[in-house]
Amino acid sequence: MSGTLYLIPNTLGQIDASQGNVLAHIIPETVQAMSAQLNYFIAENAKTTRAYLKTLAQYHPLAKTIQEMQIAELNVNTPEAALQSLLSPLIAGHDVGLISEAGVPAVADPGANLVRLAHQHKITVRPLVGPSSLLLALMGSGLNGQSFAFHGYLPTDAAQRAKRIKELEDRSRKEKQTQMLIETPYRNAAMLEALATNCQAQTLICIATDLSLPSESIQTKTGGEWKKILQANAAPEFHKKPTVFLFLS
Repeated sequence: MSGTLYLIPNTLGQIDASQGNVLAHIIPETVQAMSAQLNYFIAENAKTTRAYLKTLAQYHPLAKTIQEMQIAELNVNTPEAALQSLLSPLIAGHDVGLISEAGVPAVADPGANLVRLAHQHKITVRPLVGPSSLLLALMGSGLNGQSFAFHGYLPTDAAQRAKRIKELEDRSRKEKQTQMLIETPYRNAAMLEALATNCQAQTLICIATDLSLPSESIQTKTGGEWKKILQANAAPEFHKKPTVFLFLS
């Protein structure tokens, strides 16, 4: 009998454990307890997963020491041919936890390919409750939560990016649909400037930064308002901070 693939939510950034069990504010206690009992993990980044487990160990005894746990990596560089071997512990009957850098696994995350393969092998997949930066951003934006689309990263070339923004704004206007995207954190300022420059003045633009963390910031303004803020050099402090961008025309 095969094991269960648990989709384990992660924090959306570093937390300060010295302030008490702030982890409970982000990850439900039952999910923490379940995660602590696993010996096998598949992670987007093994180093940060060990750091997460180290934090978890402060509140729940782990089944094994972190050094004894088996942590395999699955990221954008993992070839599809390697996915089968990642299922080996599950096929052998062991429960496995899939942990992402994106908050919840398999959403804007390479873990989706492994989940699909697990279904093909009739392995039970169990998603656990935790923070999704995309849903938190949508909830806090005030934009249309009935119809929305996530597009991941836009082109890095300025001209192509401007073209894509205008295409998405046109779609938003026609379908009354919220458009969502992300950017490499050190390019946040360039993305906000591109949105303010290429969107119409009345288009609502939201930037949601450090979601679920003490430094969380969610601001929704029109394109015209953001343009004035940028001209006044009063842009928010979000350099190198994980940010979700949303807009609705």
